[in-house]
Amino acid sequence: MALKLSAARIGIGAACLVLAGIFPSRAEPVFDDLSGAWSGIGTMKPSDGPREKVRCKVAYNVTRPGRSLTLDLRCASDAYKMVLSANIEQSGTELSGNWFESEYRQGGKVYGTNKDGLIEARIEGNTVAALVTIQTRSNHQSFLMEAPGSWMAEVAIELNKEAR
Repeated sequence: MALKLSAARIGIGAACLVLAGIFPSRAEPVFDDLSGAWSGIGTMKPSDGPREKVRCKVAYNVTRPGRSLTLDLRCASDAYKMVLSANIEQSGTELSGNWFESEYRQGGKVYGTNKDGLIEARIEGNTVAALVTIQTRSNHQSFLMEAPGSWMAEVAIELNKEAR
């Protein structure tokens, strides 16, 4: 009888662990902390020119609580301008969506992950591929896009969330 009870307890314990992995005990919004306006400064490095200081604004709009967002990024220096928009969906930690840059008329797909405030993504288009890393901690965010050989080889920005 004691052996059957122990086996039942182990079985229940294992079932609880499996369910805990499927349904986290603390459901945490995935994109909700990004929502709002962010601004900051950084640098842009075009493939055919010197690195330039830029001013940037980013607006994140959560369109489906925690799981879907739009991003509008605008950066400008004395010589360059970049206007990037994206629609991103999240399933588990996996990201997917599309992007479009209107100044250079480039667009394509987004693939990546979002874990613990770190977004790591790859953006691809017909003529460009880039790696994007977005690290968010409270009201501060680092945005890095690296696209060696493309029209804009690197964009590195430090952003702060604007007060509502």
